[in-house]
Amino acid sequence: MERKQQRSKDNRVDTTKWPNLKPDPLKLVKRFTFTLSYPSQQQTLIKLSPYRTSSSAQSPPMALLSPQLQRFLLNRINGDLGHNRTTKKNVAVKGRGGRCCSAIAIDAPSSLAGVGGIRWGSTKLQGAREEMEDDAVIVRSDDLNGFSFAAVFDGHAGFSSVKFLRDELYKECVKALQGGLLLSGKDFGAIRKALQEAFERADAKLLNWLETSGEEVESGATATAMFTGKDMLLISHVGDSSAVLSRSGKAEVLTDSHRPYGRTKVSLQEIKRINEAGGWIVNGRICGDISVSRAFGDMRFKTKKNEINFSGDLVTASPDVFQVSLGSDAEFVLLASDGLWDYMNSSDAINFARNQLRKHGNVQMACEALAQAALDRRSQDNVTIVIADLGRTDWQSLPVQQQNFVYEFGQAFVTIGIVSLGIWMSSLLPL
Repeated sequence: MERKQQRSKDNRVDTTKWPNLKPDPLKLVKRFTFTLSYPSQQQTLIKLSPYRTSSSAQSPPMALLSPQLQRFLLNRINGDLGHNRTTKKNVAVKGRGGRCCSAIAIDAPSSLAGVGGIRWGSTKLQGAREEMEDDAVIVRSDDLNGFSFAAVFDGHAGFSSVKFLRDELYKECVKALQGGLLLSGKDFGAIRKALQEAFERADAKLLNWLETSGEEVESGATATAMFTGKDMLLISHVGDSSAVLSRSGKAEVLTDSHRPYGRTKVSLQEIKRINEAGGWIVNGRICGDISVSRAFGDMRFKTKKNEINFSGDLVTASPDVFQVSLGSDAEFVLLASDGLWDYMNSSDAINFARNQLRKHGNVQMACEALAQAALDRRSQDNVTIVIADLGRTDWQSLPVQQQNFVYEFGQAFVTIGIVSLGIWMSSLLPL
């Protein structure tokens, strides 16, 4: 007989009872029902069932905070149990993460040649997460009139949104760009409008599919897509993945993170938009739940799909679109999910990938080494990376940059000193 959770007087789960529970802790977490108190003006308590899946077309109730709380507890339990699980059959566990090939057009372990001499590499590492929710797509075809397509998807609250987008987003973009004719015309205003419409149509289709297919209705995904031509690069982007261009070894960040916190111009604009729509920010999360302000899916934050009367979408799939000229100094483009950028800045990532290419010139090996470096820096997230070597650089002719061991030792020494000082100061505080 299934044992019931004992609750304290304030209706919270009595965590002191956890050690006595016999069922599988992973299943136990998924059976929890959380309670969430909205801000005082709402005067509402809503019970949340994490990761609900429904085959009906009925809109699910707002489920703020549930996916993040569940994943937090699952990750903590996984860490305590000391194992690394995966739900994918073909994911090999190596080191601290599992590696699997990318979805479309990544069909060999070596670097792949593409449009205009571009060589591609792609890799995914699961890391410490319970599920692999990232994916990458590379399409080298004639559908875009001389342009190739690549995208990195970072899912949350499940893999369903990524599974849909990795097939459908490219199709919507090709349709909107008239098979690449708009790209050849170089009318950036028309291109930007077409890509914005393509992203919004893909989002509308995704929301309908999530409601009717029995998939994870609360799931969502960010997407950073690029269209690479001979002398031009286009980026269409929602979320907190990022694209960085290496120009003669210098990192040029091409995207802004859509997050509801921080003091950047983009962050302040996102916070203002959310507040004006009737939402609120708690600890850098929309309604205390999601930490990205633009994404596909996430129907509970979109006006036509939730049970709270917001005046606008709190999370939107409207992309930022950028056009970048590629000169002779453009070396390669790096697309990656936030599992890389949260633990390595753009300059370090570019320098690392560049050194790898200097050593052996293999783009795929550079991808895999960079992803593993992120995990070695204790990244807890999925890490997905795509590198497009633009074919303008003779890597073998460049000397390998030696590591600055004195600088690295100095950094380590300073870090240890700061930590030691913090421990010493905390010991002086009265208990």
